[in-house]
Amino acid sequence: MIKIFFVASAFVLASFITPHSLYSPTVSSIHQFKVEALDGSIIDFSQFKGKKILVVNTASKCGYTPQYEFLQKLYSNYGDKLVIVGFPANNFGQQEPGNNIEIKEFCTKNYGVTFPMAAKVSVKGDDIAPIYKWLTSKELNGVMDAEIKWNFTKFLLDENGVLLAKFDSKVNPLGPEIAAYLK
Repeated sequence: MIKIFFVASAFVLASFITPHSLYSPTVSSIHQFKVEALDGSIIDFSQFKGKKILVVNTASKCGYTPQYEFLQKLYSNYGDKLVIVGFPANNFGQQEPGNNIEIKEFCTKNYGVTFPMAAKVSVKGDDIAPIYKWLTSKELNGVMDAEIKWNFTKFLLDENGVLLAKFDSKVNPLGPEIAAYLK
């Protein structure tokens, strides 16, 4: 009797699961991504479950480059509940010409960066990195379409890896716009 109930229950449950729900092309959470770090290791976003995540496309030769200092302060102040992940990109004005080793050296020497830094990627165009394709496409992230207009565009995600907000380059990482989400 128990076996019959189990088989019948499994059949009923299976009839509600469609192939689309099993193999959906959308990624509901950033926690499903793994990216290469500047040092060649892997940044696994699933390790950040329970913390907010600020994703920032960075560049070493940009007018906004001093934001590295503010990002580091934000990370130092809120590291128990926020992780920042920098993504060096050369998409705007050739402002990130360095390779991964040069970028890591620059960030450490000039700004004391200790937050995770991904390997250099493209954040727009035909060669856009998958994580940035997800961040900028409502079809994939389920929240919003977003355009990256310049370096130091910031995406904030909640503790479940769901996109909360996008901030343009001019938004100071220590400003009230981001702080409102960290209270």
